[in-house]
Amino acid sequence: MKRAIVALLALLLVAGLAAGAWFWRDYTAFADAPLGLGAKERVLDVPLGTPFNRIVRDLRRRGLTEAPLAYWRLLSWQMRVSEGLHAGEYAVEQGLTPRQLLARMARGEVIQHRVTLIEGSTFREIRAVLAREDALEQRTAAMSDADLMAAIGAPGVHPEGRFLPETYAYTKGMQDLDVLRRAYAAMQKALAEAWESRVPDLPLSTPDEMLVLASIVEKETGRADERERIAGVFTRRLKIGMRLQTDPTVIYGVGPAFDGNLTRAHLTTDTPYNTYTRGGLPPTPIAAPGRAALRAVAKPAEGEALYFVARGDGSHEFSATLAQHNAAVARWQLRRR
Repeated sequence: MKRAIVALLALLLVAGLAAGAWFWRDYTAFADAPLGLGAKERVLDVPLGTPFNRIVRDLRRRGLTEAPLAYWRLLSWQMRVSEGLHAGEYAVEQGLTPRQLLARMARGEVIQHRVTLIEGSTFREIRAVLAREDALEQRTAAMSDADLMAAIGAPGVHPEGRFLPETYAYTKGMQDLDVLRRAYAAMQKALAEAWESRVPDLPLSTPDEMLVLASIVEKETGRADERERIAGVFTRRLKIGMRLQTDPTVIYGVGPAFDGNLTRAHLTTDTPYNTYTRGGLPPTPIAAPGRAALRAVAKPAEGEALYFVARGDGSHEFSATLAQHNAAVARWQLRRR
């Protein structure tokens, strides 16, 4: 009888060891085998406060895993990340294992979205760009420009030109206001740096005036080799009291009604932004200048040119006298016709 009991216990022990070995081999294979993906990358979206079992349930629903919850719980316990998983969006790409996924979630390596604000964009265009970002929480849609500026901590500041054109990274759940705050702070810093580096005889009294002139230079040319020369033309005009006579300011003054055709009526109709009818700088920037335009205004090219005309290929011909300029205008207008 005793031998039978001992034999039975031995058999149970062997069966238990075998089951344990099978379980450990199956569990280890689960932890380090790629998740089921098919042929494409997927995104795991984990809202704030999501319990662990719901995360696993979502993985199973998406066909990313067939492993039981117990395997996932054991793996999270073994990795000591049971209570330390971060909310957010996670890329689940080809070859990613459960162990790697949990490690990624423990480190908070969420997907970084990016939005680019283009040099020369108006504030209306910047708002439209951010409104198209589905991963951003939209808080400004119903806000006026004034309310928006107050919300980012700049009450009473005119928004035009105040946001530095760059590429900004963000994660899902961030607000459009978060991006705007960063772009506003970046412009403040870039403008301060440009102002500190300016040449001593610049005909500008404040950093805000530099921002206005930089916005005009930004709209006049996209060529890196011409920014300083165009800034030089405008600074020389300001020094001698000559009107800037720049089309982009007129177009800005016309507003959304502008249809792309600049007419003589536009040039002769007075607005605060018509630099043909008014001297000096317009009251605000007309677009968002980039760092290069700010540097160009801080250190404009020396020379005698007071005029420039577009050649039609993105470049300009510069002239020192009105007679030379009129000849250049006639020449390039004739070629365009």
